[in-house]
Amino acid sequence: MRVAKKLLLFFPLGVFLLVSAFDIWGFLTLGSIVPATNPVRDENANRVVMVFGATGSVGNGLLKAAIEDPEVEKVYVVTRRTSERIEAGVASGKVEMILLKDFTDYSSLAGELGEVNTVLWGLGTSSLQVDDATYTWIHVDFPVAFVKAWLAARQDGPMSFHYVTGMGTDAEGSAHWAREKGRAERELATLAAAGDLRTFSYRSAYIRPPSESANALHYIGEALLRPGSLVITSTDLGGAMLEISARTGELPNGTLIDAADSIAYARLYRENTR
Repeated sequence: MRVAKKLLLFFPLGVFLLVSAFDIWGFLTLGSIVPATNPVRDENANRVVMVFGATGSVGNGLLKAAIEDPEVEKVYVVTRRTSERIEAGVASGKVEMILLKDFTDYSSLAGELGEVNTVLWGLGTSSLQVDDATYTWIHVDFPVAFVKAWLAARQDGPMSFHYVTGMGTDAEGSAHWAREKGRAERELATLAAAGDLRTFSYRSAYIRPPSESANALHYIGEALLRPGSLVITSTDLGGAMLEISARTGELPNGTLIDAADSIAYARLYRENTR
């Protein structure tokens, strides 16, 4: 009984110390990009946006950001299934849903791809839910096939591709998922260099779902990780992506964006869209 009581006492303390150490690390090491204070923003940079993964917790927030952005005239959602937000967007006239089964074949979307300026890619899955081959198929083959098809349909900017990879991507001695996402980052940037396309990889930590689908545990996690700039909402992440897209001359193709960088651009996005 005494052992159980000690465990109950020390477990929360251990979690608190671990989170505190993580926050200190984030505070001291994250945030390598300093956004321009007087940027030149292209109001047409996000005129037509395409969203992938919109039925997931990350993609749902990316879609929300695109729908609410006044500079976005049209949103294409490429998906296997619909959702409440997608349906509402379609009803508003701003969203067009495209049902697609094979995310390595975009031949049917050539016309739409020729219109698209900005792609918000939140499509993905946990490495715990699939084997290594399937993980590579989803996180490397899908986006690489898309960018190839996009560049075949369009070469002139403004064009930007925003890919959520995650903290720990390509770290030394990393797991399969991290190595493969790192490989995807490099391959996408190499492909983009052949056209007028910029790719950005978001190595975020904790991404909280939109408020409509968040629960108490999500908010507790957000509060614990905020001191280290280790948390951002998926809607704010979408705002950061749109802000970076609009700043067409600021960040080069292949830029890696950590959690604190995303927070900084999201804050500026909110200021610019008030």
